Parts: sequence; C-alpha cells; structure tokens
Amino acid sequence: MLTLALYITLTLVSTALILNLYRLAVGPDLPDRVLALDTMYINSIALIVLLGLWLNTKTYFESALLIAMLGFISTVAVCKYILRGDIIE
Repeated sequence: MLTLALYITLTLVSTALILNLYRLAVGPDLPDRVLALDTMYINSIALIVLLGLWLNTKTYFESALLIAMLGFISTVAVCKYILRGDIIE
C-alpha cells in the first residue's frame, strides 16, 4: 500500500514540477516567474523526501533541508533585488 502511495505521489509531484517549469518559462511577469521558481524548490524538496522514503535512507532528508535553506535565502535575495534594485544595501 505504501509503495502505491509513493508511486502516485511521485507522479503528481513530478507533474506539478513540470507545470511550474512551464510557468517559469512562459510567465507573464517577473513576480510570476519568481513564484514559479520558489514553488519548484518546494516540489524538488518533496521529490527528495519521497525518494528518501522509497530508498529508506536518512541522507536524502538532510539534503532536502539544505535545499530548503538555500531556496529560502535565494527567494529573499531575488525579492530584495526586485523591490530595491540591489541586494545588499
């Protein structure tokens, strides 16, 4: 039962990642593209956690935490760049 749930979840998260990639490429505005990129970080974290569950290892959870921290910092930096035109002031 868990294997079936993992397959279904992997399929749905992969589909969401592909749709976010489309929004990143076609997005009408820059904020839409930033939001699509941020959502892609979240989807990639979900894929890594699901892979860790499927392979039954703890290493993938640590890498998901690292990607989450990098995703948060990069989103804040891009938002500051959009609002102010400079990241460090």
